[in-house]
Amino acid sequence: MTRDDVLKIIKEENLHDFNFYENRHNKEDEVGIKYVNGYWIVYATDERASIVTGSEVRFDDEEIALENFVKRLRASEFLRKSK
Repeated sequence: MTRDDVLKIIKEENLHDFNFYENRHNKEDEVGIKYVNGYWIVYATDERASIVTGSEVRFDDEEIALENFVKRLRASEFLRKSK
């Protein structure tokens, strides 16, 4: 999976509430991916925009990180629609 693949999935599935390599402060209830010091980190934030304890997972491989990001984003979207 590539970054372009992820952007296509986000658009086609109309996914929301994410931070895709953006250099900005976190927002409430979003899934994020960032690159820090040679690692890709996927995380989730809570209603206060704080990173949820235990949600950060560090990857050596971008493709695996992107797959995890999409999986979490889809789950987050499912929960958002279930409310």
